[in-house]
Order: sequence, then C-alpha cells, then structure tokens
Amino acid sequence: ISHSKISIKKSPNKMDADQEEFYVNPIAEPVATDKLRKKILKLTRKLLQEKLIKRGVKEVVKALRKGAKGVCILAADVSPVDVISHIPILCENNGVPYMYVRSRMELGVAAQTKRPTSVVLLSEPSGEDL
Repeated sequence: ISHSKISIKKSPNKMDADQEEFYVNPIAEPVATDKLRKKILKLTRKLLQEKLIKRGVKEVVKALRKGAKGVCILAADVSPVDVISHIPILCENNGVPYMYVRSRMELGVAAQTKRPTSVVLLSEPSGEDL
C-alpha cells in the first residue's frame, strides 16, 4: 500500500477570518480600519482588567447620562439599528469620541462577555497606569 502526499490548497474564493464580509448598518460611520480595530480590541481587554469598562446599551447610556468620559466603541453589525441609534447622539452631546468596529462578536470576546456585545464604553484611567 502506497501513501501519496496530499497537498491542500486554499481556493481563492474562500476568505480568511480577517477578510470575512460583515453586515454594516447604515449609520455605522466611522468604522475602524483593521489595524485600528485590533488596537481598540486590545485596549478593551486591557481596560477590562482595570475595571474601567461599561458593557451593554443600558450600562453605557446610564454612564453617558451621568457624564462619564472615555471612548465609546459600537458594533457595526447591530440589527435592528434602533437599538443603538441614540448612542452616537449622546456621545456627541457629551463630547465623547465614538468608533464602530465590524462585529458584535469581536466586541463581546474582547469584553469577555458570554454573549455578543453591541456597545462598550472605555473609561479614562485616573493615573498614568496605561
């Protein structure tokens, strides 16, 4: 019995995980580039250890109404859009910068939640820790 070597080639029509197409809702602007997205998700994981993160629509809206400062990260694939459509307006009124990342799943994994997360507020650290 002879064993021949089998070479597996990736077909050009299959995409890698980083190149997948995601649904992007119509109000998702500005969407982070791949390089910026990776930095944002890394910062999310780091601030999670420092307990400087608010997760979910209800918690983020509550923090924004109380005047919390930081950076708001929203998922671009939220459907229906009405769930998060008011958050960019709250951010602009409070002077909080916001950015969209491509997927709720990525945001949920970075924030270490059991479910995909639509929005995260990264609070400013008090000292020179970061």
